[in-house]
Amino acid sequence: MPAYRYASAKARKNYARTRPITCASGKKKIVAARFVHNDRLIAALLRREFSALTVSPGARTHHDKHRTRSLEHQTALRQLANRLVGILHDCLKTRTVYDETAA
Repeated sequence: MPAYRYASAKARKNYARTRPITCASGKKKIVAARFVHNDRLIAALLRREFSALTVSPGARTHHDKHRTRSLEHQTALRQLANRLVGILHDCLKTRTVYDETAA
């Protein structure tokens, strides 16, 4: 098996900057968005996620679940992007085509 640039989905999500930053001490836990990122990559991901909302029932369900938790639209899109980057990693790792029913 060839060596991959990203050994895990976590590494790929960190590169795409869709994964939030979690700072936890003994008393507090803060979750913040990553503001330093590749602008072109994040624009392409958000555009893809926005279009996925119209054609993918799974993406729409995931987005609506986050919206019902009182998250803003952009935050819910970033959560969806994070999930789909993980799915992309699995598709590239196993060399399979994306399947809506399996995802």
